Amino acid sequence: MAQRVLVLNASYEPLQLISVRRAVILLLQEKAELIEAAEQQLRARHIALDIPLVIRLVRYIRIPRRLKLPCSRRGIFARDREICQYCGQQPGRASLTIDHVLPRSQGGATTWENVVTACRECNHRKGGRTPDQANMLLLAPPRQPQYLAFALLGEMERHDVWRKYAFN
Repeated sequence: MAQRVLVLNASYEPLQLISVRRAVILLLQEKAELIEAAEQQLRARHIALDIPLVIRLVRYIRIPRRLKLPCSRRGIFARDREICQYCGQQPGRASLTIDHVLPRSQGGATTWENVVTACRECNHRKGGRTPDQANMLLLAPPRQPQYLAFALLGEMERHDVWRKYAFN
């Protein structure tokens, strides 16, 4: 039972991933309701339950909105949806690079607000210059993600049933 279950807040915001066992406990305690289930069932002596894929909490859980998420390569790829922020292409993770908008050679730091995903061609074309200096435009200004659910975004994209609950 290594499968994970997506937990949604009462407002349908993604909160976290939990084990099937924990999800079943929340369902049996009526602290959550079943939203999406697998075709298989869990069977015990006197009960058969659908295996949960997505559950929603009955009561709203207040979560802090301003969390400092660590800036990481994986996080940047997830934030930018693995799309080059200069040309809009989606070449695949192996062909993507991390680009410093204000290059490190000009004092740029590795922060959410200064790094974007770029395909190898665009990163090479931009070189050690700013987008203005290279006559290139960013599709969107880089920013720090604001939601706790952002931490789940990469995993949510990998499961078909969970995709519709990811923030757009």
